[in-house]
Amino acid sequence: MQIIERLDQVAASYDALFVDLWGCLHNGITAYPDAVQALRNYRAGGGVVCLVTNSPKPRAGVVEQLARMDVPDDCWDTIATSGDSARAAMFAGLVGEKVWFVGEPRDQVFFERMGLLTDAAQITQVPLDQADGIVCTGPFDPFAEPAALRPQLLMAKQMGLKLLCANPDIIVDRGESREWCAGAVAELYTEMGGESLYFGKPHPPIYDLARRRLAELGKAPEDSRILAVGDGINTDIQGAMGEDIDSLFITGGLAAAETQTGAQPVPEALDAYLAGKMIAPTFAIGFLR
Repeated sequence: MQIIERLDQVAASYDALFVDLWGCLHNGITAYPDAVQALRNYRAGGGVVCLVTNSPKPRAGVVEQLARMDVPDDCWDTIATSGDSARAAMFAGLVGEKVWFVGEPRDQVFFERMGLLTDAAQITQVPLDQADGIVCTGPFDPFAEPAALRPQLLMAKQMGLKLLCANPDIIVDRGESREWCAGAVAELYTEMGGESLYFGKPHPPIYDLARRRLAELGKAPEDSRILAVGDGINTDIQGAMGEDIDSLFITGGLAAAETQTGAQPVPEALDAYLAGKMIAPTFAIGFLR
């Protein structure tokens, strides 16, 4: 692994970037100017940027969210979301047609039809005791411990329900506040003996979607010419390793404390952190710039 100072040190080796959002391009409230400029520079050099996010939102919802955070649309080309990957599976009937929804009211957009040929299932939201399966975009309360859902999840497990997880992330930091994500609920359900189905990073479906997004732009780079960029060691970096693509680990995000990142990570702390995780990014940098 090589610690680099700037993206442009390695950018010429890659035709496309799979770039994470939260902790990499923005902090959940506003954009990181240096990251925006780095992606602009990359695109000016002929590279293509696909934003690959574990957001449960559809692509259009992420576009709106980015605008509110002052992330300009000239620093990216296309978007692949965990939500779109999971929605396609839901409308294909993967967890049945009657579903118990776990999430915040703002995530009801998840149930808008996609217009795909596979949109065969007629999805209806029902109480848990009437459900064929579970759709989770996140906890009802992102600040409450996921264990608060244990009684309902126990009942779901006893019913043999599958849980469709629209966002495999465990936690995110919104500014200075840490929130629980759908991945934490799915992890708990799995620990309890239930079956959780994942569609975002580090799992293959979202990478398949990202490649399709590139193909829509007339781009089909070899995997050796794609670089994944992100701050999630168990999502962005592990996912890249699973896809056999190179990765740039942003140490100043979720692992800032463990890697002792100021402007850059402390090499010894970074090495110890990666050894403990048994995950090996290709490159590392404090912040995308």
